[in-house]
Amino acid sequence: MGLAIAHRFAKEGFDVQLAARRPDELERAKADLEVRYAVAVTLHAFDALDFHAHESFMASLPKLPYVAVCVVGLLGDQRANETDLEAAVGVMRANYEGPATILGVIANFFEARGSGTIIGVSSVAGDRGRATNYVYGSAKAGFTAFLSGLRNRLAKTGVHVMTVKPGFVATRMTEGMNLPPALTATPEAVAERIFGGYQKGANVIYTKPVWRLVMAVIVSIPEGVFKKLKI
Repeated sequence: MGLAIAHRFAKEGFDVQLAARRPDELERAKADLEVRYAVAVTLHAFDALDFHAHESFMASLPKLPYVAVCVVGLLGDQRANETDLEAAVGVMRANYEGPATILGVIANFFEARGSGTIIGVSSVAGDRGRATNYVYGSAKAGFTAFLSGLRNRLAKTGVHVMTVKPGFVATRMTEGMNLPPALTATPEAVAERIFGGYQKGANVIYTKPVWRLVMAVIVSIPEGVFKKLKI
């Protein structure tokens, strides 16, 4: 998903800075972006969970970006998370602590400059806790709340914050899952929706609009009824 988003912005002439734990694995992607779109692309080592290094990471960039997109996340396995505390903590940190801390640092850099857009990819799973993925969903709920508060804080500073809520996306993270086609988006479709939302200055987008209705229904189910469901 991250590379699809990079391609969409590069297509519009944006230079790209790709950050990952193993940036050497992105060399081919870097070359492709450079040749395809004639933009500058740099690779950077980054660990979202090493929050002590966030400030130095930002200071090391060749230039402060105008748009920062965070797609950090880990689905994990709900059944394992119920009994393996280390696994549960890993999911919580990857989906909330890491993304929130780096975007908090980026927000400070953007605020000091007086401009910029922060895009955080959260999830529809954070709209209501469900038995089948509540560890992952609770972390995403926290991240969604963080982005909302950050947007409110920065509203008058020239910095905009957009929350992205994908539903099912056909990526390596969901490989092997039996996903309903009507509710599943491709990474390219998600990237297109994100770029469109960025252009419009949207606050919150569901990358497949049907999810807004689906989650509105799920959120509206009375708790007494909801407890009897297995969703």
